Amino acid sequence: MGVIEATIEKIKQMLVDGELLPGQKLPVEKDLADQLGVSRNTLREAVRALTTMRVLQTRQGDGTYVTSLSPGLLLDGLSFVADLHLDAEARHFLHVRRLLEPEATALAATRVSEPDLARLDDLLSRAEHLADRSPVDHDGLVDIDHAFHSLITSLCGNAVLAAVIENMSGRTVRARVWRGMTDPGAVQRTLREHRLIYQALRAGDTERARLHSAVHIVGVEDALLEATHE
Repeated sequence: MGVIEATIEKIKQMLVDGELLPGQKLPVEKDLADQLGVSRNTLREAVRALTTMRVLQTRQGDGTYVTSLSPGLLLDGLSFVADLHLDAEARHFLHVRRLLEPEATALAATRVSEPDLARLDDLLSRAEHLADRSPVDHDGLVDIDHAFHSLITSLCGNAVLAAVIENMSGRTVRARVWRGMTDPGAVQRTLREHRLIYQALRAGDTERARLHSAVHIVGVEDALLEATHE
């Protein structure tokens, strides 16, 4: 292990041990470097790496702080990775999503509120309106698709599960799927799948929510496969 990696591990241990807490400002550079037994240059490189990982945040003219360390923040980089891996590897990300999202959707069915349902219904209505226009506004549909699924997974009651699912399909993959729907009925079919998920959530039916979510994601995988082979 190199000296920078070792320094990162030392800072991580401080976080694990509670010596540094979310939102807390780091000690001044010289003091922290002395505490860790490393040079200031090494500490700067370690801090730079941890900033990239969203563990630390540097505020101009104020110092360096520990972030919230929320799962959503720390796992945000996964969507970047998902967008970089197209074709076969992108399907691997969707496979993971298919394993996890139906369970999150089932959990959401037990926790969804009337305001949540109203927001979901509004998103569906907006998507259906866009789908009826010519040409189809794929960018708008991508944004609504993301909002629809994000809201549902955020209701599962497990922040780690929600964050992992959120980042299993980046915007590039979503856009490729929507734009790849050359079959005139594909967009409408996808929106019907969304509507079935919504109806299961409204009914509080966990099994139907799980099933409709799984069927929908399989359809997304198939759409990506078709787009890949065009």
